[in-house]
Amino acid sequence: MKKLIIIFCIGLATVFTSCENQFDPASDNHLTFDEVFRDPSFAEGLLINGYTNLPQYSYSSDVATDNAVSNNKDDSYRQMAIGGWTSNYSPVSQWDQCYKAILYLNKMLVTVKDINWAPISGDPYNSMYIIRHTGEAYGLRAYYMYYLLQAHAGVGIDGKLLGVPIITDSYDGDIAFDTPRNTFEECVNQIYSDIEKAEELLPLDFKNITNEDDMITVCKDLNASIDQYNSIFGTKTQQRISSRILKGLKSRVALLAASPAYSTGTYEDAAKYAADVLNLIGGVAGLDPTGNIYYTASNIDNLDVNSLPDKPEILWRGSIYTNSWRETDQFPPTLYGKGRINPTENLVNAFPDANGYPITSSASNYDSNHPYDNRDPRLSEYIIYNGSTFSGHTIDIENGSGNDAVNSMAYSTRTGYYLRKCLREDTNLDPNINTSQKTYNVYMRYTEIFLNYAEAMNEVYGPDGTGPYGYSARDVIRAIRQRAGIPSDDPYLNNATDEEFTELIKNERRIELCFEGFRFWDLRRWKENLNETANGITINNGTITENTVEERNYSDYMYYGPIPYQEALKYNLTQNAGW
Repeated sequence: MKKLIIIFCIGLATVFTSCENQFDPASDNHLTFDEVFRDPSFAEGLLINGYTNLPQYSYSSDVATDNAVSNNKDDSYRQMAIGGWTSNYSPVSQWDQCYKAILYLNKMLVTVKDINWAPISGDPYNSMYIIRHTGEAYGLRAYYMYYLLQAHAGVGIDGKLLGVPIITDSYDGDIAFDTPRNTFEECVNQIYSDIEKAEELLPLDFKNITNEDDMITVCKDLNASIDQYNSIFGTKTQQRISSRILKGLKSRVALLAASPAYSTGTYEDAAKYAADVLNLIGGVAGLDPTGNIYYTASNIDNLDVNSLPDKPEILWRGSIYTNSWRETDQFPPTLYGKGRINPTENLVNAFPDANGYPITSSASNYDSNHPYDNRDPRLSEYIIYNGSTFSGHTIDIENGSGNDAVNSMAYSTRTGYYLRKCLREDTNLDPNINTSQKTYNVYMRYTEIFLNYAEAMNEVYGPDGTGPYGYSARDVIRAIRQRAGIPSDDPYLNNATDEEFTELIKNERRIELCFEGFRFWDLRRWKENLNETANGITINNGTITENTVEERNYSDYMYYGPIPYQEALKYNLTQNAGW
């Protein structure tokens, strides 16, 4: 923890230096700590830091699972998967990043009321700024605490299910460096508490209102006008954390807590919190028809940034920017890419037949000689296979045919597949052309919440129980599969046994959320097999041969991630068992 305090202070010192010319110097030409913190432009920087360092979808973490491998020998997730994961080497650690952000947010919470946010306009502006910034700080702190809990909670060597140290004080020189770990349940309750505080101070959405009844209660009590309210809680602020986003976070937390690896929460709560989000969009009827391909050109270039939501699938996203780093990393080498992430045959086989049956079922039309024909359309939307048309080119992965073939060169696939999902195909990496396209980082989307709901509802009410919400787990999975292109009659879905339906929910989650940073954590919270061998294919003269590409090497204690070794050693923090 001391390391984090040092980072925090260095960060502050850096900002002090960069902002030096913005302030009038004191008599000795230096500003005091308190003087700097009371400048609104600097103080809001504490909050903005919480946004700029937000954890987001990590498409590369699937390399640590049976979904993918990497052709980069130095890839950190590849090293984890083959036995390199230790408490000294943990690419999935959130410790430093999240605690650093939390310390900034804690400082914001203790100083926010002392800052004159609107020195010219005065109240109710100043009070509304305090309300909004306080709500944002609580909400962001809950968000970071969730990621800490996901990465570092576990059963300690004393046999107790532990979370992480709960730090709610700002650094003032006497913080206890050896703050012990709280229980998992205490950490969950802390997240819920922060969410509750935040929701009292934040609107459902940041948008301009035309009716005073749409104003949050605490601003009504200030007798704020609509124009005054819109200037602080209006559309210009819409990508900041809101009550709607926090409801989505609550769904994540509840599902984590209810899962077999933790079992401190209830699936009833997880279902309710997911329903609280989904009912805001009309339940199943609100599923975005193109939400499963939210990253494509038509879904990004046509965003109406002045409306809310500007994309019905996206619950929370970052700012739109123009870049091609994903495409540079993932395009096949014949399209000037590095082909880094290679989907496995395991994942390809998880996509059902076009009629909805698993390809292992006798009722499917699967033909091993033509394995990509008559398949779930999501297969061709998410994965590049031999003969795929991608970015205007036919990708030839047959051995001996060129640089896109298996192991042909350093940037070639190891499995016989390349990644398509999350990429803008209209990017051109040719150095003579080199065109980048618009994109954005996704923090949360509705399909995740639908899948959270289906998983939790199935555990509480079975496939067809609707509880108090009016729609069942089967209703949700049917809608997701129909959106993908599976026929509406869907006999496999309709006739699945309870056991088959539970596996179907997990498989739909695997498919819909692949390369979005979920598989790694889902396998662990479900306590399922971590050592599924990553398989691929080779193609020679049209003959497809499946082969082992990479063995996985995890131990059972790795269902829980470690406390960083140095933190556990220096401050006598209880380590998770096995690490």
